[in-house]
Amino acid sequence: MQIKVCGMRERENILALEREIAPDWMGLIFYPKSARFVNNAESLPKTNLPRVGVFVNESVAEILTKVDEYELSAIQLHGKESVEFVKALAQKTKKEIWKVISVKDTIDWDSLRGYLPFISKFLFDTATIAHGGSGNKFDWSVLESYPFDKGFLLSGGLDEASASEVLDLAGKVPQLEGVDLNSKFEVEPAFKNIEKLKSFKKRLLGQEEKPTTDN
Repeated sequence: MQIKVCGMRERENILALEREIAPDWMGLIFYPKSARFVNNAESLPKTNLPRVGVFVNESVAEILTKVDEYELSAIQLHGKESVEFVKALAQKTKKEIWKVISVKDTIDWDSLRGYLPFISKFLFDTATIAHGGSGNKFDWSVLESYPFDKGFLLSGGLDEASASEVLDLAGKVPQLEGVDLNSKFEVEPAFKNIEKLKSFKKRLLGQEEKPTTDN
């Protein structure tokens, strides 16, 4: 089960994330209206954490510029990017492309088929005007009818207590590859609570310490 921690920006917090959590992915948000907006590549420390750039309705040229400037390993499209746009982007880069699907109540699976040849995975998040970071969950049961072989990540309001629910869903939908963690693990926007992340990771991976009992 992969863990992506999104909305990172602060140097020491990033170093602690790598040292204490070592997630599979670290997300950098390039949406100017976000409270977690990143706009200074020099301020970020060098780490071994694969970087995912989060974009909202951005141009192909700007995305490719950020891929080079920030040494991104994956591109997360969090806006209303069309299949044609994603195809054009895929023709310009070999980086992974993730398409975010913002969920309200239902999902029209047929509308997503066109993306399949051009993306590495979907990411399902709660629909918000702010394009993520709401701290709210959608009804995960809509994912139980997921019809594709392509893997996906789960986002939207996950907190420390969500690990068991995530594992339950993965038991029903094996295409669930991992989770995207953000606002529920923050001290403030773009600054994560490392201890909360550590607790979640232990629960997700079944490494939580069992309480001791006196003989």
